[in-house]
Amino acid sequence: MNVIGVIPARYSSTRLEGKPLKDICGKPMVQYVYEAALQARLLNQVYVATEDVRIVEAVERFGGKARLTSPSHQTGTDRVAEVAAAIEADIVVNIQGDEPLLNPAMVDEVIEPFLSEPDLPMSTLCVEILEEEKLASPHVVKVVFDRSQYALYFSRSLIPYPRKKDPFHAYEHLGIYAYRKDFLMAYVKIPQTLLELTESLEQLRALESGYRIKVPVTRHAYDGLSVDTQEDLERVRQIIAARMKP
Repeated sequence: MNVIGVIPARYSSTRLEGKPLKDICGKPMVQYVYEAALQARLLNQVYVATEDVRIVEAVERFGGKARLTSPSHQTGTDRVAEVAAAIEADIVVNIQGDEPLLNPAMVDEVIEPFLSEPDLPMSTLCVEILEEEKLASPHVVKVVFDRSQYALYFSRSLIPYPRKKDPFHAYEHLGIYAYRKDFLMAYVKIPQTLLELTESLEQLRALESGYRIKVPVTRHAYDGLSVDTQEDLERVRQIIAARMKP
């Protein structure tokens, strides 16, 4: 299979403008994501999808591939689909552009289900929630799945509800997606659905439309950090600076 990774990177972020180009220990944030994605063994090519020529130029300066997309896209998935439409590929991986601590092994994990399931349209990842404060946070998206690891539902609420504390396991949805290309092209044309709008979770559109989503539990410790604020950026700078020390 030809598998490509696409990193949506929007300059005009409302909370942290120019986020993909923010400097982290001498490199723009998008470069960390790009270089991590290149280390995934199952990816053949990696592209950055952006609405801003400044990001295209920055990516090309460090030797990466970038594509300029429409500024009118409502979601990162729409931006990924525009780039993927012009590239020959079987599987398209949507890699979040604001996670500079990306683990490339997790990119491989989201691709692996397609190797054994030729009809699978879409996959994503999850990790067990071990921190009590995450259970009640609407910013931590939860997922429940069946015995074959197909998603039953995603929610910002706590699911399942722990009527009985034992046994109880809750899982956090990790925002990395892989799509069969023909499904992705059809998916972005489906009108938004009621549950998607209610929860503000785009993946619910697939479930409401009758498509299956495979949700493997990652085998790796998850220490990802999405950079949404200046405080997040400072924290990532500290983490990476500590890693760079001899």
